[in-house]
Formats: sequence, structure tokens, C-alpha cells
Amino acid sequence: MQDLAKQCRVAVVQMAPVMFDKEATLKKCVELIKEAGKQKADLIVLPELIIPCYPFGMTFGFTVGSRKEPGREDWKRYYDGSIVVPGKETEILGKAAKKAKAYVSIGVSERDAVSGTLYNSNIIFAPDGSIAALHRKLKPTGSERVVWGDADKHYFPVVQSPWGPIGNLICWESYMPLVRVALYEKGVTLLISCNTNDNPEWQATLLLHQL
Repeated sequence: MQDLAKQCRVAVVQMAPVMFDKEATLKKCVELIKEAGKQKADLIVLPELIIPCYPFGMTFGFTVGSRKEPGREDWKRYYDGSIVVPGKETEILGKAAKKAKAYVSIGVSERDAVSGTLYNSNIIFAPDGSIAALHRKLKPTGSERVVWGDADKHYFPVVQSPWGPIGNLICWESYMPLVRVALYEKGVTLLISCNTNDNPEWQATLLLHQL
């Protein structure tokens, strides 16, 4: 018989952010992590860019040769809603992961403390509340490049767990064969492929990972 003690209980959290509101969304995430912890989840996975939100369809008024309001104001709101890693927001999330006694994966808009560049990032917290991995999306897709920069470090991190190495890909990265190979070479047994939508092709993508 299969050893049930070695099974990983996963909570896949499907939620909406409080748009552009970092504090309110953070509070909502903590509450859902707490709820999943009560259900004895070992791994809790939250969506891509849940903090502060994924600004779907927005280009913040960017047009070559003309950058006008209200795009600048919207951009400032999004910039201010992005988080520094580590920072006070990750401290709060780490405490929630520790209380839940679970690994927690969450997508955030990360603001580099030195350059100010924004990154589409994923953080994995360990059950002790520490940041176990930080992954920046390698190449933002399409108009995402107006908002987030290309990854400049933290390439292909994996987190050692009782169920083997945990890896992460963000949205369109799941369609990059060599990116998947890089994680396969690290022996990932759990691969998180977070995204912001429910397009049916994502199901086929996940099946590809299992082949």
C-alpha cells in the first residue's frame, strides 16, 4: 500500500485581490492561509501577482512620445502597492506560514529596494516562516514588459521538502521547454505553475509537466 504519511496535502487558493490595495489584499491572503492551515494543508498555493493585483489590460497610459494622466497616477498606485522582499509584508506572510505549519507559495509584484524596478515574482515560505525561495519571472509576456523587468537573479530556485524539491514557474514560463528542463535537472517532484486566468489551455500545460 502507498505510504499515506508521505502524501502532500495541497490547498490551491483561488481568490481575487482587493484591487490596488496592498494592505487589504495582504489581510485577505493571511486569512486564507490561516483557513487552509486549519484544514491541515502541507502546501498552500496562492495566485500569480495576487499582491497588489494583476492589472489586466492596463498599460498605465504608456504611448511612445506621450505619457499622460491618469496613467501616471495609476502607475504610482501600483508601484506603491508592490512589495520589497524581504520586508514588512513578507514578515507578516512568514508568520502566517509558520502558524499554518505549511509551505506557502504566493505571487507578488516585487519592488527592488535598490533599483526600484518591479518584478513579477513568486515567494515560497517554509513552515518555519522563513523565505525559502524567491523566483522572478524571466521574461514578462507581451505588454507585461511595460510594468515588470526581466529577472536579473534568483534563477530556478527549488525548495527541499519532505516530498522532494519544490519548483515554480510563472504563467507563460510553463511554455518554455528549457526552463522546465532546468527545473527537471534539479529533480523537482512538485512544480507550481501559477497564473492569473482560467484559460483551458493551462490544463494541457499541466498535463505536459506530468509526461
